[in-house]
Parts: sequence; structure tokens; C-alpha cells
Amino acid sequence: MAHDGRILAVLGPTNTGKTHYAIERMLAHRSGVIGLPLRLLAREVYDRIVAARGPSVVALVTGEERIVPTRAQYWVCTVEAMPEGMGCDFLAVDEIQLCADPERGHVFTDRLLNARGRLETIFMGAETMRGAIAALVPGVQFSRRERFSTLTYTGARKLSRMPERSAIVGFSVDNCYAIAELLRRTKGGAAVVMGALSPRTRNAQVAMYQRGEVDYLVATDAIGMGLNLDIEHVAFSAVEKFDGRRWRHLDAGELAQIAGRAGRHMKAGSFGTTGEAPALEDEVIQAIENHAFRPVQKLQWRNARLRFGSIRALIASLEERTDNPWLTRVRDADDVTALKTLAEDAEVQARASDGHSVHLLWDVCRVPDFRGISKGEHAALLRRIFCDLHQHGHVERAWFAAQVERIDRTDGDIDTLSKRLAYIRTWTYVAQRKHWVQDEEHWRAETRRVEDRLSDALHAALTQAFVDRRTSVLARRLKQRESLVAEVTDKGEVSVDGELLGRLEGFRFRADKTASPDEARTVARAAREALAPQFTLRADRFYNAPDTEIDVTEQGGLMWGSDAVGKLVAGADPLKPEAKAFVDEEAGEEVAKKVQRRLQHFVDRRVAATQEPLIALSRDETLTGQAKGFAYRMVENFGIIPRGEVADEVKSLGQEDRAALRKHGIRFGQFTIFMPALLKPAPTRIRLLLWGLSKGLDEFPESPPPGLVTVPAAQGVPAGYFAMAGYRAAGERAVRLDMLERLADMLRDRDSRGGFEANPDMLSITGLSLEQFAVLMEGLGYRAEKGERPKVKPAAAGPQPDQPGPDVPAPGPTPDAPQTPEETPQPDLPEAPPQTPDTPDVPVPDPTPTEPDLPGDPDPAPGPDVPAPDPSPTAPDIPSETPPEPPVEAPGDTPTEMPPPGGPSELPGQMPGAPTMEDGTEAIGGRSAPVTSEMRADELADAGADAGTEVRADVPNEFPEAAAPAETEIFYTFTWAGRGRQQRGAPRGERQGQGAAQGKGQRRGARQDQGHQGQGRERGAKGQGPRDGRDGPNRAKGPKGKRGGPKGDRAPQTYDSRPPRKEKQVDPDNPFAAALAGFKAK
Repeated sequence: MAHDGRILAVLGPTNTGKTHYAIERMLAHRSGVIGLPLRLLAREVYDRIVAARGPSVVALVTGEERIVPTRAQYWVCTVEAMPEGMGCDFLAVDEIQLCADPERGHVFTDRLLNARGRLETIFMGAETMRGAIAALVPGVQFSRRERFSTLTYTGARKLSRMPERSAIVGFSVDNCYAIAELLRRTKGGAAVVMGALSPRTRNAQVAMYQRGEVDYLVATDAIGMGLNLDIEHVAFSAVEKFDGRRWRHLDAGELAQIAGRAGRHMKAGSFGTTGEAPALEDEVIQAIENHAFRPVQKLQWRNARLRFGSIRALIASLEERTDNPWLTRVRDADDVTALKTLAEDAEVQARASDGHSVHLLWDVCRVPDFRGISKGEHAALLRRIFCDLHQHGHVERAWFAAQVERIDRTDGDIDTLSKRLAYIRTWTYVAQRKHWVQDEEHWRAETRRVEDRLSDALHAALTQAFVDRRTSVLARRLKQRESLVAEVTDKGEVSVDGELLGRLEGFRFRADKTASPDEARTVARAAREALAPQFTLRADRFYNAPDTEIDVTEQGGLMWGSDAVGKLVAGADPLKPEAKAFVDEEAGEEVAKKVQRRLQHFVDRRVAATQEPLIALSRDETLTGQAKGFAYRMVENFGIIPRGEVADEVKSLGQEDRAALRKHGIRFGQFTIFMPALLKPAPTRIRLLLWGLSKGLDEFPESPPPGLVTVPAAQGVPAGYFAMAGYRAAGERAVRLDMLERLADMLRDRDSRGGFEANPDMLSITGLSLEQFAVLMEGLGYRAEKGERPKVKPAAAGPQPDQPGPDVPAPGPTPDAPQTPEETPQPDLPEAPPQTPDTPDVPVPDPTPTEPDLPGDPDPAPGPDVPAPDPSPTAPDIPSETPPEPPVEAPGDTPTEMPPPGGPSELPGQMPGAPTMEDGTEAIGGRSAPVTSEMRADELADAGADAGTEVRADVPNEFPEAAAPAETEIFYTFTWAGRGRQQRGAPRGERQGQGAAQGKGQRRGARQDQGHQGQGRERGAKGQGPRDGRDGPNRAKGPKGKRGGPKGDRAPQTYDSRPPRKEKQVDPDNPFAAALAGFKAK
């Protein structure tokens, strides 16, 4: 393919800025690709371009790493990973002299012959490539660049006399390790850089050297490939290497490539030999100093036009030779060797029967042999990968995961970690291939994570083995001063020769942040040596300190005064956490054990004091059977369990079991099973810590402020937090468990079907306003309906001295009425509703359970912190016997609306012109059931019960002041929203879906005469039947009524779902009619 763009060869020795020039030229174009010889160098160039252009337009592609943004313009790659056929404006290849390398040369030669940019192409390398490039690349232009600094030979030196900022070069792993160990003993240590290390490990080692933590670098010839290091001297420990086939001497060009790392930019460098390496010959020295080397005569080449018709055709195309005198066929590389081995396998032959399969086989054979175990071992691995890809289209997930998991370990010595790192590089390479594994992004991230972990572990192992930081720091500092004297003040401040270095916090030394890193490392050893006696004295004082001086934080930190001395960690038993002491290694093992023992004593006593009821429960050996099992659940949940989670277990407990558990303070609440003694602030604080430790939380949620009944429901907290904090989430707020149970007790006998209002006691125990209380009730599963009504003003007291309760203003005179104990509700004697053709036979749950249940036992969906529906089916609503008559009644569970205030209203079954009470309620027998009232039902009930009289109010139109605008007030009517079962103890009418809003009539008549079950429906249809399921017969009026009382007829209709009473037949007229008649007669 013809290219009109410029082709430039930038040649010269090292330290001439060739790579920097290529980067500048690439950024001058709209797109570009640059190929580099090392993955580590590619990462360095990638970081430079990202800093200049941003990460959104720069891609990094290597065999084991792939970062490709969607709008990538500039591609930084290893030479092997350079994309082909992209058509970028610019293309560059660095270290082009590697065309002559026996192992990788054919790849560089292919790029030299075939890779081009549309507008510009640059090849960077040594001057020795001028002749070959000129012969093979028509129209190429040359540019020679001179070295910025001089390079001088200094002869042989011993390691003990090696100058600082030196790199010692070896050509075997064992040789490098031996040199590093010697430098550790004599110079304080050295960084290690080898080609077998991962880029992350090499970067970490190089960074340690660049920061000055060590002054020496031990490396293989890997440092010769473009790495920019602050090296002043390069010493060769050997001048020969094993190239994979044989030992051979390095030529002058190879030595110069390595020696050129010394003296970067304008700073002069030197090179020489050390150890057993012989002195360099004069000819070689002059060639290196003058940068004059013999030109390259032959380039390694392999045919790039492959034939994939069959395996044999592919091998034949790879073995083709060239007649070009500048090119020589490369010896069989690892990929060709693997291909020839697999070609002899019968299964591989059967599978690779077409061009696509042969191409796939060749791609698999190109997986590098990072492990280097043996050719046969590598071929067996490739065979498994190929068979999986051919059969399934991807590598088997389970097998791939097992291989990665087996390597994901960071224990072992340097050799073990190095082998694991080589293994994971193989799987990282496989994961980077497109469509080779399922869930590519996951496995790319997973293999990268494992490689990073192993790289960090190897770096740590290398540092530990070959770096004595204290020796290195002191060696440098002692050149400036003969001795360092450290002093420790009473406040823990540490100083050397009057200069503040840091302070002693508990049993750990903290260096001064304002000191430079070099100064901090210099004085750290001397400071810690001076602290040795101080550690012992502090440990003795801490061990004898009282518990009042020690505290535990919300996050499990253990504090001694203002200093952190340890933290809580999970123990074998949730109630027995362990204390981990914060003690510097320099303090010694004895000091650390002493501090740890004192902390453990404190933790054990604190947990025993705050969780005493729970510990006593766990140690009670008298519990047996289900009680013992339930006690174990309580201990396991730190004394608090949402009832919905253990509903079946609670039902199965016998009375003796419950009594035994109650002796330990366990309360079987309607919403929660808990121990009230553990809701106090101190137990709650410790409970949250124990719970967080048992859950393995990294950050523990804080306990709510003490003394609050409700708190805002925090967002983003772990599941189960509110229960462990002693609260239950309900909408936007969370309510404390004991107060919630008190509220549940108040709600238990409320008409949650017909509707009820909150009384002052409910608002008082929650500490909420009416609006906030409504939100809370919605969170508990109720429906809150907001309304507005005229505000009731207290009337003048009548002749009767009896007064209503303090919270209920009397609406008017309340004449005495005879007591009717037969009409008093008996909630523990419920009756089933009469069976009618329109009323299905529905089982009625027991309203007097042994233990209170949830207002609706929770369904399985919601979590333990919020009310959840119960999986048990709920009883269907009984169809209404009286059809609804709007606007007075509303069908179903909807509360009945009142007529507009300020005007008379007549309800069906009520005598026209009869006076109605403004609150729309009726007090009969000390009971009332509100539907839409102008006074709270509980207030009227209290008033009626206390006074023993009928509460009534005249029609507003009978008074002149009724025409004036009435002052209004906001009220809420609460009804059960239908999630789960009705709360236990509620009226039977609520259980059967016969709330007040449905206006069931003739309930008691039905009980008296089962043969007249249809009569209630007929009366309801005519508007003459009773409107209340309990007191309806007393209000009967019309042609079928016998004695309709005038006052009873004028009173407002009351809706209730109380089951009928069978003890005594109720007079069909108002039960107070006789008493009122006698009162008038007087």
C-alpha cells in the first residue's frame, strides 16, 4: 500500500531525547500510534500523554493491559500489541535496533517494513540501523541526534566502594539477589529491577530508588530499554548472558545501551565493572564512549503473509525464507514451537479442520510462555484453551476461575511470589483477548486485581529482604553528624538536638508532618531507640490505670485519654470481642502483650456491665426445650428481634417457656421481642459495636442521641441497624421500641376500620406534632386522612356537677342516665356475625391472644425495621347489609364523611328535625365509635364514662351564634391500610370488614332472631334501619319500630362494629329514654 506521508528515522545513542521528540510529533497530529519495547515504558509514555491531553483520548494496549476509551485518538502500545490497519495520521516505533534481536526481532522488522502513518512515520533507534533502514525503507529521511551528556569509563570497583546513585547490572536472578543482599548489609539496601517482575513491582522498586529511600539499584539489562532513572554510575557484574539457548558475550552495542542509562540529560555519567566481571577491553570502552559501533548487517524476519487452509499450510508459510540479503529467517519462536507440538495432537487436528479453526489455533499459540516451566507444559495449557474456545466459544468459566483462585495467595517467599506472578500474567493475557472468556470486564478486572496483589506482596518481600531502612537512613545521617541524641518530654514530644521530630501517641511514634522525608527517615531510628525505656514506663502506668481513663469510641477505637491505644476486633463469640493493641514494634513484645492484656480486661468488664441481662440469659442452664432455643436466638440477635422474624417460634412457645423467658426481662411486644433494660444508651452503644463487628462492617453506624423517643430515619444504613439501635423505622422517622409498644397498646382497641383520631397521650409518648404523628402512623401501616372541621368550644356547665375528663371539653348539659352494664362491651367474648346468604362464612381470629400481635403481622417482603405484611391470608370483608347512601356513607373501608359544618343534616334512620351532636358521636354505655367527628372519640368516651350521662348537642341552627363563621381545626382520621392482619384486640366488626363506615344494621336483631336475617338489609335500604352494628336497635325508627325515643332519634348516628351481645336483649328504643322521661317528670 502506497503512503505519501513522510518517513523519518531518528537515530542516535541513549539520552538524546528521541522518545520525547516522537511524543511531541504525535501530539501535533489528530491521531497517532506509538510502539514501545517494554510494557513498563509504555505505561510511562501513556502517563505523560494523559497528563497533556487527558485520559479520554489516550489508549494503552499491551499484552496484559487494555485501556481504550471510546474517543481514543492516541494509542500507546507495546510493539507486539500495535493495532494494524487503523489508518492513524502518525505512527512511531521506538528502539528499532531490536530488529536484530533473536527472540523478538521479527516483530520489529515487520513494523519496519509494513507499519506506516498516513501523514508521518518515525523510527527511533541506534545509529547502527542506518544502512538497514536505508535499504529496506524507500524514501526514508534520517536525523541524527547527539547525546546530551558525556559517558566515561571508571574501571572496576568493589561493591563496598560503589558510589551512591549507582546501578549494578547482573544477568541472572541469583546474581541480582546476591548483590542486593550484600548491599543491604553494607549500604542499607537496594532496589531490584528485573524483567521477570511485573510492571507494578518494577514501578514500586524504581520509585523507592527515585525517592532516595535507597541509593543503589540492582537490575538486569531490562533497564536499558528507555527507562529514565536518576543514575550516575553503571557497574557491570558480568559481561555475558544466557539468551535462552547458550551463554554469550554482550557486544559493544548492547553494553552501551545499558551503560547509557548513566548521566541523564545534561548530567555526566560513568560506567565500569564490579565483582567477578573482567575489565572491559579498550576497543569496547572507546566504542561506548564515542558511540561508534558496527552497523547491523542482518534483521530477523518471519513471513507475515500466513496461510490458514490447514495446520500444515500454516507451518509451511511460517517457515518460508526470503531472498532479501538484509533479512534472515528467525529461529522458531515459542509460538511456532507450540504450534508444531499441537499439530501432532489428534484432537487438535480434528478440531482445526477449517480456516477459522486454524486461525484460532494460531492465536492461542501466540500466548506468551510467562511461566517458563517447559515447552510441553506450555503446549498442554494451550491445548486446553484451544479446545474450550473451539467447543464452547470461550474458556470454561469454572476452570478459568479455579486457575485464578489457586494463584490468588500472597504468602510465601520471593521465588514463590515470582512464580505466581508469572502464572497470573498468563491468565491476564488470556482475559485481555476479545471473546475468549465470558464476562470479559469482570475477569480482566479480577486478573488485574490478583496481579496487583501479588506485585505488591513481591515488592514488600523484596523490600524486606534487601532493604534495611534504618541502616540506610543512619548511614547517610552519620556522614553529617557523629551522633544523634533524642529527648522525650512529659507530653510525648520527641526531639533530637532541640529539633521537634514528632510525638508519642499512646504506644506509637508519629513523625512530624512538617519534616522532609529524608530528615524524617534520618531521625526515626534514633528517636525510636530513645523511646525504648519510655515505652516500658508507659505500659506500666497504663496497666495500673482505672477503667475510667479508658473509653471506647463509636467506631470501636480504644482510647486512653486522647490517645488511641487499640481497637475492637471480632472474637469467636459475638459477646466476647477481642482487643487489638496499637503498639510500635520497637516497643518490644513484652510491652505489646501488657497493653493488650489491660485492654482486654477493660473490654470484658465493659461488655459484662452493659450486656448483663443478655449474658445472664446465655448462662441460664435451667432453660430447656423451645425456651432454650429462643434464648439462643435472643443472644444471637443481641436481645432484640423483630417479631415478624420469629412469629412461628413465638406462637410455639408455651406459657411456662414464656414465663421463664420473662424472668430474664424479655418482653414479647406487638412489634418486637426485646429486653427493655438493653435499650438504655450505654447498652445500645456497645450493642451496635458488637453487631457491627459480627457483621464485619468497615464503618459502624453511630447510635441515636440518648433520650429521644423518635429520630429521623437515617438513609443508607446497613440492614438491621434500627433494631440494634433500639428503634423501628416507620416512614420518615424511627420510633423507640418501648414507646412503640406503648403506642401499640393504645391502638389495640381502636376502631382501625371505621377510623379513629390520635389523643394527647399518643402524641405525648411520641413527642410529635399531629402532622409528624400522621407520617409515623403511615409508616406503621395506617392510612392518615386529613380533614378540617369547626373547633368545639366548651359550653357552660349544667346543673350536673360531674365534669368530663381533662382532655375533653363538655359539649353541653349531660343529664344523668341509668347505667346499663349489660351494654358494656366485652372484648373477650366476641361473637361471630350472623350467617346470611350475602355473608360468607369467614373464620374470626381470636381477639384475646396470649401475646399481642402486630397490627398486621408482617409480610415477608419488608425488612425487620419496617412493618411488613404477614404471609397468612386476611379475613375478607363481610358485604354490607345496608347499601351505601352517599354522601353520608362511603363504601368499603373509607370513613364516612360528615355533612358541611354549620348546617343541619339528616342521616337515614334519624327523625327529621332531631338534634344532632356537633361531634357526630354518641356516648352509650361509656363507649363511642367515631366516624367523622368534631371531637376525638376517646375524649367523648372518657366524658361519657365519667359522667354516666348521654352526651348530646343541639342542631347548630337552633342557636343564633350558629350563623357566625365557625373557627376550624385540622384533624386526622387513621384507618388500617390493609397490609397484613388487623391488630389483635380490635373489635370484631373490624376483623370481619364491617367497619362503621359500612353502616351495618340490625346486628343484634339478627342475634335475637336468626329467622329475620334479611330485615336489617330491608331497613337499611329504606333509611330506617340502625346505622351502628352495636347500638343500632336502640335507634330504630319508622313503621317497623315500636318505641322510637325522640331524644335518641335526634342524637347523631354512631358507627361501630362491636359484635352483638347475647346476654340481654336491648330495648329497641334509646336505652336512656326511660331515665330521661323520669327526669322530665320530676
